[in-house]
Amino acid sequence: MKKFLRFLMGTLFVLAGINHFINPEWYYPLIPPYLPLPELFNYLSGALEVILGFGLMTATYRKMSAYGIILLMIVFIPAHIHHIQMDGCVSDQICIPAWAAWIRLVIVHPLIMLLAYYIRE
Repeated sequence: MKKFLRFLMGTLFVLAGINHFINPEWYYPLIPPYLPLPELFNYLSGALEVILGFGLMTATYRKMSAYGIILLMIVFIPAHIHHIQMDGCVSDQICIPAWAAWIRLVIVHPLIMLLAYYIRE
């Protein structure tokens, strides 16, 4: 089961990371306005997602990548708080109910972190 979860989570992270490069404009509104250089943050997070996703699928880098994903989820907290402060709407394309933004921050991301920890070995 862990092998399947590693492959699934790794693949999803790789695909999400690639999307940062294919569709960068979609991510810019998610970056809090007080952070400079949103392009840099977007590409950096995309690259990290790709690297960590592939790392999850290799025995050599699995543990380090799992901890990297946990750290990345922590780093993304300001973006989620920004989304909540905007009542779930950071742009016309990215608009969800505020309660859904809360669930993403309080439930989904901790579950991603727990899953990464679970599959680290």
